[in-house]
Amino acid sequence: MVNDHARKIAELKGKIKSFPDFPKKGILFWDIFSAIADGATCKLLQNLLVETIRTKFEGVEAIVGLESRGFLFSFSLAAELGVSSLPVRKRGKLPGEVVSHKYDLEYGSDVLEIQKNTIRPGLKCLIVDDLIATGGTIAASIQLLKACHADVIGCLAVIELESLHGRKNIPDGIPVHSLIKYD
Repeated sequence: MVNDHARKIAELKGKIKSFPDFPKKGILFWDIFSAIADGATCKLLQNLLVETIRTKFEGVEAIVGLESRGFLFSFSLAAELGVSSLPVRKRGKLPGEVVSHKYDLEYGSDVLEIQKNTIRPGLKCLIVDDLIATGGTIAASIQLLKACHADVIGCLAVIELESLHGRKNIPDGIPVHSLIKYD
């Protein structure tokens, strides 16, 4: 089973392309879209994410997808698991009453929001995104969900850029799992 899992991860990793100097000089961009453009790889990724959730995150009641590539996974994972799919979006993109959380970026700040009526106290939420870089968006999303009295049971990403040390920005006690790690 372990060898089969490692083989599947290696297969997925082989489909992810990198683009130097995108979106600006000095950045190496790891492109999840290159992997999911292929139907078989898309299914492989879906299966790996579901397997990971079932083995590492017990009791998930909601998959929280982060803007915007986290949305690619949150709905299909939630449908497969029979749980809620909830989006966290940038300010002004969700209708109705929202809860907001302002957070700092490298240059400036931003605001994340979630619809207030989608969260009940104690809701067991798993945050899902395509990439952990500096960890700032995930950390802000955790604070947002905690402000709504949700229970964040973990974070799951397809890719983690370890050289950016994003895990240090995620609060202690919140399990983090990534399928693929790059230096």
